[in-house]
Amino acid sequence: MTDPAAAYEELKGAGLALDLTRGKPSSEQLDLSHALLGLPGAGEFRAAAGTDTRNYGGLQGLPELREIFAPALQVPVDQLVAWNNSSLELMHDTLVHALLSPLPGAPTRWVNAGRVAFIAPVPGYDRHYGVCERLGIDLVTVPMTADGPDMDEVERLVADDASIKGIWCVPKYSNPDGVVYSDEVVRRLAAMPTAAPDFRIMWDNAYAVHHLTAEEVEIADVLTLAAEAGNPDRPFVFGSTSKITVAGSGVSFLGCSETNLQWWLKLVSKKTIGPDKINHLRHARFLKDTSGLLAHMAAHRELIAPKFAAVERLLTEAFSGVDGVSWTTPKGGYFVSLTVPDGLASEVVRLAKEAGIVLTPAGATHPYGKDPQDAVIRLAPTLPPQDEVEKAMAGVVTCVQLALSPR
Repeated sequence: MTDPAAAYEELKGAGLALDLTRGKPSSEQLDLSHALLGLPGAGEFRAAAGTDTRNYGGLQGLPELREIFAPALQVPVDQLVAWNNSSLELMHDTLVHALLSPLPGAPTRWVNAGRVAFIAPVPGYDRHYGVCERLGIDLVTVPMTADGPDMDEVERLVADDASIKGIWCVPKYSNPDGVVYSDEVVRRLAAMPTAAPDFRIMWDNAYAVHHLTAEEVEIADVLTLAAEAGNPDRPFVFGSTSKITVAGSGVSFLGCSETNLQWWLKLVSKKTIGPDKINHLRHARFLKDTSGLLAHMAAHRELIAPKFAAVERLLTEAFSGVDGVSWTTPKGGYFVSLTVPDGLASEVVRLAKEAGIVLTPAGATHPYGKDPQDAVIRLAPTLPPQDEVEKAMAGVVTCVQLALSPR
């Protein structure tokens, strides 16, 4: 067996400059949407209904684009908003609206309610935490399971504490574990009693069509289940084309009940006269229909699935049967979650950085950047070329082996 210290010195001497930090699409993935840049074309500015997309208006977004994404996001077309390039912006602004204007069913606006808290399943998405930290919303952690958040703990927390106003959810191929919420978890979230009458589910369905295998996993329809349980206003559904077309110039989506929709549109009308409808039009022309969307995502899968396979192969070869080391094998999404023995994640990240391999900071998967166990490392293999993924992961393996070795 190779001495871990010697292997690490060799790794440092290789002069690497590799990055596995953020889940960005690669240049090859962005090239799949190159034709988008020439659309809609000179003189092509009329939407299907004859609307002049160059002008003001159309606050809810272009209907033909909403029709393409409504099935994937499980939102009726009339209850879906198409917006600008960032679903994070929609999530941020929705919480700001709730802080400043009473939600449907709310006794007061949240800024007047005293403490406001959200449940954060962990490990989870650091940008969700960042929104809450920026707005002064406390984060209460619950553990993730193989089926979604620990619902016994979620139900216990929300039943008696009216200051808990919501929960963050990435229900399909969650960031970073790749967990898919079971139908039972979705039903319980939709139906559970809450002390707060204005409790909301922030349903960030970011990876709705981002499959890594031929099995295109489906999840339960949270909007329908919430309505059937008598809580139609509970979910806000979010999505975007950020990892579908051009990440910096995509389209985001918000879906909700009709009551929530009218509340949201009234408030956002004070901020803008409408989203970028020309961008909506070119996306609609490029993708054409829902079948076109799915075919486009199959092309993405061909590019990134081999990178995830390389991560799986190298981790399996090195750590199969090694106590304390485990990792996820997602069927979709953009991340692999690597778990090392408690107290070692920060050390692995430090060793990797010294060897020229940048990893997401240990703790990024938990609120306030603090993983109490210091055990979880998020790996993002999509951006680098295939050969760099192989080199980076071989380096990560060496760093984990050194951190595990007695010194």
